[in-house]
Amino acid sequence: MSSSEGKTITVIGSGLIGRSWAMVFISGGYRVKIYDNQPGQAARAIQEVRKQLEDLQEECMLRGDQSASEQLALLSSHNDLCQALEGAFFIQECVFEEIEAKRSVFQAVESHVGEGVILSSSTSCLLPSNIFSQVQNRKRCIISHPVNPPYYVRLVELVPHPETLAEVMDTTHALMTAVGQAPVRLKKEIDGFALNRVQYAIIAESWRLVKDGVISVKDIDLVMSEGLGMRYAFIGPMETMHLNAPEGLEDYLQRYREGMKRVLNAFGPVPEFSGEAAERINKEMCELIPADQQHLSARRERRDQLLMGLAKLKK
Repeated sequence: MSSSEGKTITVIGSGLIGRSWAMVFISGGYRVKIYDNQPGQAARAIQEVRKQLEDLQEECMLRGDQSASEQLALLSSHNDLCQALEGAFFIQECVFEEIEAKRSVFQAVESHVGEGVILSSSTSCLLPSNIFSQVQNRKRCIISHPVNPPYYVRLVELVPHPETLAEVMDTTHALMTAVGQAPVRLKKEIDGFALNRVQYAIIAESWRLVKDGVISVKDIDLVMSEGLGMRYAFIGPMETMHLNAPEGLEDYLQRYREGMKRVLNAFGPVPEFSGEAAERINKEMCELIPADQQHLSARRERRDQLLMGLAKLKK
């Protein structure tokens, strides 16, 4: 008997992230109950998941050991919260990014589940101490922040509430690993978590370089996609430094610390991301990829196909 057999996870919210989590969890053999407070939404979500799984199976990119139909048999939709929560050991909240909406979900959920059930949020930017402030037992609360699209980009940031028990972090880490994700543990909460803090640092300097006339929008994106990104798809910035000097990290710092500090001290202030500069950069971006649904959808599909290929390669 596999560790997932007979175990149930409830996903609350049937939008893009909720459907993605459901696909990830059923790929690992878990039973998943999708709940949405909009009647009929959860049932429609299952039809969407069915289509995606069948497409993935055709492209030989379906995750897990079971067929698309076997995975779909693990999935059920619910309009009644109490029924959706029955028997679940783990709750993954995926409602929209609004603090009061998330707080009310966790208040409602807590009244229906036992003390040992883990309450997890998918938030990308709200702190655990804010989201879980009205939960009575905050020791079992955690943020499990996925990266879009989670089926191909496997990172999950695990962010504890100040009161979160170590065993809750361990159980969540083990679950995410079991379903094929790549969880990272943050030791304490911090605004932006880790991924967005690193992402925003890259965005800010890229924006400054374009705004100051150093480089074009097209070329700064190439700096990442054909340069840094090639490396960073397989090794991170710390290992990059370690490998980029003959004798490792200490050698790298000896050689480059002064140069790094000189360049970093020359960085400009945090951009406003508005006004004339934003208009100009947006115009340049839209000349490359027009901001209508046809062009954006085509580029998103291209992105997902490329991520699918990269995920296959990383296997």
